[in-house]
Amino acid sequence: MKDFKSYTPENGKGNQGSTDFNNTAEFAKMITRAMNGKSEGQLLQSIIAEAERGKREGTLTNADLDNFYNMVSPMVDGFKRKKLKEVVTRLKNI
Repeated sequence: MKDFKSYTPENGKGNQGSTDFNNTAEFAKMITRAMNGKSEGQLLQSIIAEAERGKREGTLTNADLDNFYNMVSPMVDGFKRKKLKEVVTRLKNI
């Protein structure tokens, strides 16, 4: 992944609700592939840097951040979920 702006979902068909879910799922899969083999610190740093850039460029919305959090949070433990929530909150304030 180069940046959030270059992300284009493969399938944008269906109603808006399922499209949002599909886009978020595809986005999460893309991040997983792009970050394979990196440490947790490198992952977090890369995601935050790209998200900050996306927020400043106007290509990443608070709704996108909420969707990302809702998709990822069930897959991590309590400490990581809390940290993810803090990061999302920080990004929303940009």
